[in-house]
Amino acid sequence: MNFIPNDREPVYLQIIRYIKQQIVIGNLSPGDVIPSRREMAVKIKVNPNTVQKAYKEMEDMEIITTVRNYQSTITTNNETITKIRHELINESLEIFIENMKSINVEKEEILEIISDRY
Repeated sequence: MNFIPNDREPVYLQIIRYIKQQIVIGNLSPGDVIPSRREMAVKIKVNPNTVQKAYKEMEDMEIITTVRNYQSTITTNNETITKIRHELINESLEIFIENMKSINVEKEEILEIISDRY
């Protein structure tokens, strides 16, 4: 697990983003078991309550499923996984577009650069 928290946003949100990213890139597959709250807290060196908050949020978002007395698993709902992928794409694009606008790069130039580099 290669999770490195930053000081720019709450850690529980960073945990959620990390899990989403791991799902989208295929490191976590539908139905995979994820570490318990306590194990995750130890691995990433954060307070267990922070991990609990992240897991609760992910349960509410239907990203993970937790059945009593069992470890949490990644959703098997393909619609949810597709939705997560689109969310991450849109977040990244919004940041990119904001940055390009802030330095006055024209859309045509951006498209040309992307076409050349991608």
